[in-house]
Amino acid sequence: MRDHPTATVRTRVRVPLRFGDGYSVDAELVTFHGLDDEKEHLAVVLGEPGPDPLVRLHSECLTGDVFGSARCDCGPQLREAVEQIADRGGVLLYLRQEGRGIGLYNKLDAYALQDQGLDTYAANAALGLPEDDRDYTAAAQMLRALGIDSLDLLSNNPDKAEQLRELGITVSHRVPTGVFTTAHNVRYLRAKVLQTQHTLPLTELTDITELSGLSAG
Repeated sequence: MRDHPTATVRTRVRVPLRFGDGYSVDAELVTFHGLDDEKEHLAVVLGEPGPDPLVRLHSECLTGDVFGSARCDCGPQLREAVEQIADRGGVLLYLRQEGRGIGLYNKLDAYALQDQGLDTYAANAALGLPEDDRDYTAAAQMLRALGIDSLDLLSNNPDKAEQLRELGITVSHRVPTGVFTTAHNVRYLRAKVLQTQHTLPLTELTDITELSGLSAG
């Protein structure tokens, strides 16, 4: 188990959330002192969390979450996660890890390389950047500060579960998210399956790639 310092709750505030499709829910937003990376991560507490609450680690994506970019599935995953967690009771950790940790400008530079045919991971490598630079130490700190040391993880990404377990958090089950494909993001989703073993239906993504007339990259 990896050691990490203790974080504490800084502020709790009730905020009504409203989404573009009309879905609404009341949430408690929680901020923290003492996070390892000193970033302003946020916990969104939804419903009534019980034993093994449903938890999602959602990395910030300005283009997808705010502007509705079709080049990724981040916005639809965020929307889905909020409703699923609210129905069951749990927490969404909104982590300031734009572009899998490389930052907004570097992510857009990587987009430009993807337009030349590279997949999302190869584009990062071409820029001299890690394929995925995310560390979930702060996420584990936030969970412990909220009194959560055992959970069901809403994610298709095995690395998130592995890192949490290494940090002493029990991941009882990994719950898959939906598959949100567009003609613009199918190469991105397929790369996640092939490069980092995300649990997405590869056959479905291949079929969509062929129908879209896009390279699988």
